[in-house]
Amino acid sequence: MPDLSNFRVAVIVTDGFEESELTEPVRALKEAGANVEILSAKLGQIQAFRHFDKSITVNVDRVLTEAQPEEFDAVLLPGGALNADTLRMGPKVQSFLQKIQEQGKPIAAICHASWELVSAGLVRGRTLTSYYTIQDDIRNAGGNWVDQEVVVDGNWVTSRQPDDIPAFNREMLNLFSRFKLSVAGVR
Repeated sequence: MPDLSNFRVAVIVTDGFEESELTEPVRALKEAGANVEILSAKLGQIQAFRHFDKSITVNVDRVLTEAQPEEFDAVLLPGGALNADTLRMGPKVQSFLQKIQEQGKPIAAICHASWELVSAGLVRGRTLTSYYTIQDDIRNAGGNWVDQEVVVDGNWVTSRQPDDIPAFNREMLNLFSRFKLSVAGVR
C-alpha cells in the first residue's frame, strides 16, 4: 500500500452525497496514512444517501470558505447527484478546484462529481469518466468521456459509480503517492 503519511487531502462534499463514494475512499486514504479533512458549506453534519434513501451522517471538519487550496496536496470529490449538483454552482468550489488544477495537484472524482469539474471549466481536452448520465455535459464542455471503471489522465483520476470503488481507490492511492514522491523531491 502506498505511504501517504503527512499528505493532506481535502474532501469537498455536502448533503446528498453517495455514502460509499465518501466512506470507502476516505477509509483507504486514512489506511494509507493521509490526513483527510471534510470540507463543506456548513459545519455540523451532512447527510449521506444510498442511492435514493437517506443513510448515515458525516461530521464536517471545516467550512470550505475557511480553507485554502495551498493547505492541501490533493482533492477528493465524492459523487451523489444532489451533492454534485449543489456544489457545482458554488463559486468557492469552482475557485478551489481551479487553484488546485493550476498548482498541478491531483484530483479524484467519482460518479456525478465530474459535474464539479465541468462547472469549474476544467474538462476541455481531458479524458475522464463519470456516471453515464453526465457524459453529455463532459462532451459539451470539450472533454473526452469514456465508459471505463477508472480513468487516469495526468493529475486526475475519475470513476463511474459505486461498483468501481475498488479500482478507483487503487488508482487514487497510486496517483496521490506519485504526486507525494514528486513533491518530496522539490521540498
